[in-house]
Amino acid sequence: METTSSLDRVRATEFAPDTTYLNTSSCGLLPRRTVEAVKDLAEGNALGRLAGGGSHEAVDRARSGFARIAGVDPARVATGGSVAGHVALVAASLPAGAEVVAPEGEFASVVSPFAVRGDLKMRYVPLEGLAEAVRPGTALVAFSAVQSADGRVADLDAVRAAAAAHGARTLLDASQSAGWLPLDAAAYDYTVTGAFKFLLCPRGTSFLTVTEEAQEVLPVLYAGWLSAEDRWNSTYGPVERLASTARRYDEAVAFLAYHGAEHSLALLAEVGIDALHDHATGLAARFREGLTALGHPAVPGTSAVVAVPGLGAREPELTRAGVAISNRAGNLRAAFHLCNTEADVDRALDVLSR
Repeated sequence: METTSSLDRVRATEFAPDTTYLNTSSCGLLPRRTVEAVKDLAEGNALGRLAGGGSHEAVDRARSGFARIAGVDPARVATGGSVAGHVALVAASLPAGAEVVAPEGEFASVVSPFAVRGDLKMRYVPLEGLAEAVRPGTALVAFSAVQSADGRVADLDAVRAAAAAHGARTLLDASQSAGWLPLDAAAYDYTVTGAFKFLLCPRGTSFLTVTEEAQEVLPVLYAGWLSAEDRWNSTYGPVERLASTARRYDEAVAFLAYHGAEHSLALLAEVGIDALHDHATGLAARFREGLTALGHPAVPGTSAVVAVPGLGAREPELTRAGVAISNRAGNLRAAFHLCNTEADVDRALDVLSR
């Protein structure tokens, strides 16, 4: 009961959308505290009060905040600006001819850095057969925990077991899951997470986790003074000693995004991912039931992301009615999170019933 009260209190104090917002899969709403942090930094820069335009300590606090949610030590977390940038590091680590297995219809940022190399063996398989598709000689399995197009949740345990049995590494994209689905990043060689969705961070915030073993083969493509063990004594000339942690893979980040991100991640920690999971999936279940009653059955499952095949063309109608939702691959896609209530579910169903 205390957890639920905490969730309700945070929703009431941090969010005030003027739409029925069901589009967190595209971009999460920024909490008030995050907006204030971004404003404070922007105003400080406008007045010339901040040397360097922001705080590296704020970036490190965001790193630690994500590490808590991901269940790993901050030493395993690198910061950046995009999932594609993180995946490109992994793609660069593979030898020519290596086989990469991925689900059919996987999000472009997860597979394109491998595909554009032209010298890797790309194999795309149905999501439900991903674990069975791993075979001797597979170098990497690259996949999302939750599919962007339709909200399906991968069989994470089965894929990990299959990869371990055949000596393949794993790359998990948690962009559509981190923030409502518990994440054990230590169970994968690499995880990549665009934090502007269910982690409610400003766009331009993204995290990479790397196991100690995987760090032995991952190249440091973005080497600069920020990736040095001693940042402030590495600003001129070649970096003499790279960071001993995953910070060696950091990109130069946008301070405005990360000054906000530390507050969004702290808010999610206050509420708790387990509470968010129960809240979001409960609303999604209510929406699926209502859709079935209207004759529009959704993709089955227990995901917080709900997709209705063939109904994507109604997105403009819902938008005009004040319901923010998305059309993905012909599916009408709704996503439920901290800011949502049962009233949001009922409002969307009411518009669809007309």
